Amino acid sequence: MRIGELSARTGASRRSLRYYEQQGLLVSARSPSGQRYYDDEHVQRVALIQVFLAAGMSSRTIAELVPCMTEPNEERARTALTAMKQEHNRLSSTINSLVAARAELDRLIDVNRDFLANATDE
Repeated sequence: MRIGELSARTGASRRSLRYYEQQGLLVSARSPSGQRYYDDEHVQRVALIQVFLAAGMSSRTIAELVPCMTEPNEERARTALTAMKQEHNRLSSTINSLVAARAELDRLIDVNRDFLANATDE
């Protein structure tokens, strides 16, 4: 498939797909005229890239993981494993902070709901 179809299937803009290639996150085949060609595996790769980016991972960090997504070897696996552990720890910390913020919002909602309920009773 060409870049337009990959864009349509993934929701990623053509510009984003080109950026992913520039950053080494995605590799396309090229026609003799230079047109990019992708296969179904690229759809899954783009979805994974989007999930990682949405989670706050940098394109540099994702690029460290890419070799293990395609053809892992011992050296690549060691490098990627270190990056994966760091990102896992960062995400866990972020999740814990978000859960704490949500709990505080729940508490404030309850306080204000109770206040308003009592204010209308008076």
